[in-house]
Amino acid sequence: MKRHATAVWTGSGKEGNGHLTTQSTVLQNTQYSFNSRFAEGVGTNPEELIAAAHAGCFTMKLSFSLGEAGFVPQQLRTTSYINFENGAIAGSHLVLTATVPGITQEAFDACVQDAEKNCPVSKVLNTAITVEATLEP
Repeated sequence: MKRHATAVWTGSGKEGNGHLTTQSTVLQNTQYSFNSRFAEGVGTNPEELIAAAHAGCFTMKLSFSLGEAGFVPQQLRTTSYINFENGAIAGSHLVLTATVPGITQEAFDACVQDAEKNCPVSKVLNTAITVEATLEP
């Protein structure tokens, strides 16, 4: 399986702008610019997209890990905070809130650790990854 996305940029780095389109068209000529990346401009940016990819991938991997352990999550909610410093991604902090009927804290922690280490996006990121996980009743 292969996936693709296309970026088109016009102009200089600071004054120019671009748009992104994904194969699925979820992003269709979605704007990005210097301001959307480094200030508070309208549009997306690469770090936001990496955060979405990491949160989505980790959460899906956790669902599979829980299933392999015999549990079906009622809800998994993950937010990824990408730390962008000095022109590099310096970390991804995942904040998870989970409702998983019948699971022990120990089994939950093992599944979270498996998802953290083995989701494909975690594997491709060359940065520190931390997880803050809360198991709700």
